[in-house]
Amino acid sequence: MSRELDGRHRDRDGTIDRKHGNTRIDTLRGTYGESFADDIRGDAKLETLLERENCSSLSEYLRRTRGK
Repeated sequence: MSRELDGRHRDRDGTIDRKHGNTRIDTLRGTYGESFADDIRGDAKLETLLERENCSSLSEYLRRTRGK
């Protein structure tokens, strides 16, 4: 599996699967490390984090926070 996909896979038509808004933060910490979104509870949903951070996608959130 390619690192560029962040653990995602390609669908049959070749598009990259996206993380769903109902993915839990503690699940994402398993992929991105324990410090991922450390200011939000683990049982919160990705959609909550994205709304709070005014991001349209997980990729956007990661781009914004990697420099912190």
